[in-house]
Amino acid sequence: MTRPVVVTGLGLVSCAGEGVEAHLSAYRSAEAPRSDAETFAPYPVHPVAPLTLDGQIPKKSDQRQMEPWQRLGVYAAGLALDAAGAKADAALKAAMHLVVAAGGGERDYAVDGQILTGLRQASDPGTYLNERLQNDLRPTLFLAQLSNLLAGNIAIVHGVTGASRTFMGEESSGVDALRIAQARIGAGQLDIVLVGGSYNAERADVLLIHEMGGYLSKPEYRPVFERGDAPGFILGSGAAFLVLEAEDHARARGARALARLEAVASDRTKRRDGSVAASLTGLWGQVGVTDPDAVISAATGCAGITGEERDALTTLAPRAPVRALGDLTGHTLEAAAPFGAALAAALVASGDACEVAVTTVGHRRGEGVLRLTRAGDTA
Repeated sequence: MTRPVVVTGLGLVSCAGEGVEAHLSAYRSAEAPRSDAETFAPYPVHPVAPLTLDGQIPKKSDQRQMEPWQRLGVYAAGLALDAAGAKADAALKAAMHLVVAAGGGERDYAVDGQILTGLRQASDPGTYLNERLQNDLRPTLFLAQLSNLLAGNIAIVHGVTGASRTFMGEESSGVDALRIAQARIGAGQLDIVLVGGSYNAERADVLLIHEMGGYLSKPEYRPVFERGDAPGFILGSGAAFLVLEAEDHARARGARALARLEAVASDRTKRRDGSVAASLTGLWGQVGVTDPDAVISAATGCAGITGEERDALTTLAPRAPVRALGDLTGHTLEAAAPFGAALAAALVASGDACEVAVTTVGHRRGEGVLRLTRAGDTA
């Protein structure tokens, strides 16, 4: 028998704002999310709300050495630790494990530009390129920043010094970060884990990458399930972190359980017609969803798979309202599943729901379903 796993801390930042209340307000509102359709026109993005970084990253030197995706993640991780009552407990943080979902990090645009410009005049382009890569790139770059830098900076800034692991793999990495954390706590291998991810959408390189695959919606925002004639996702900057712990561990230290994370399941199909609907149906049964009060979907808006998910959810949860994360935070790739889990926990904790299902269908691969239910105070 596995131990019950509860959520005791949430840290959220996105275009909706900072903290749980800002995101609950966005969930309950019919207003369109904060968007920027000019900076990277014709591609809109959902920029993160302004943050006072000093509140969670007090040293300016720490702030300077991080790129935006790391600052967002470290900030949200600090919010989650605060909410869980763990921020000042050095012994607890020393035993706390860390699981992060992250992409390839950010490139150094200035160096990229200098190298490309210099290659035009170089008499020996190969030698020139090797010299520039050796001398101009920062030690933390391997074409882009190392993905595990976020976990390292959380350890440095917040003192979470238990073992850490970083998952890569777009939307699926966020599902698996939660799945592994929940499974290890449930199996008695760990007592408490900080888990989450972050994403910076305000970058020309990621827009280029996804447009090359035909995944971006443009030229302006429209709701995720209403993009039939302009399919694709609109990227959003943000971060979501959760403190997960064994229910008995939370009770022993007097922490309030916001929700219970009952189960997380993931799949990977070949993406033939009907495969997404079949996968979600199977995962739905695996995690034990029956009649949820709400469904939070990380649907991308991409053609085909989004329609399949919409139709499947009509059958799987005919009475539950379905809310797309893309209409609240924008699409945050690796952080999408943590955002869904965190918002579901917030809904349960606020009394808006007793059971919430979260779905994640990756734009290229991977499906996931999570189930969260109400948990009483463990204090």
